[in-house]
Amino acid sequence: MSAYWLARSRINDPVEYKKYTDQVPGIIAKFNGKVLARGGRFDVREGPEYFGRFVVIEFPSMEQAVACHESPEYQAASAYRRRNNVGEVELVFVEGGDATV
Repeated sequence: MSAYWLARSRINDPVEYKKYTDQVPGIIAKFNGKVLARGGRFDVREGPEYFGRFVVIEFPSMEQAVACHESPEYQAASAYRRRNNVGEVELVFVEGGDATV
């Protein structure tokens, strides 16, 4: 079952944040992830308008999404982002399921 990596980001330093984001596509590809949305136009309907960048990545399974996040490569990239305070990220994994409400 597919799983989705949902991230909300606030970019504090665009130049340094790019050093983080330049690393991520290659890491995601190693785990068969597919970027569905990244940094495009958005419209916040509920909740705080604190974040200004939104990302949705599809993985074939929850296990692959978690493995990507826990990989040494991603952990190094995200440690850089946190250590240098270049961006704040809220990240959630959601497993796809029954689409009926």
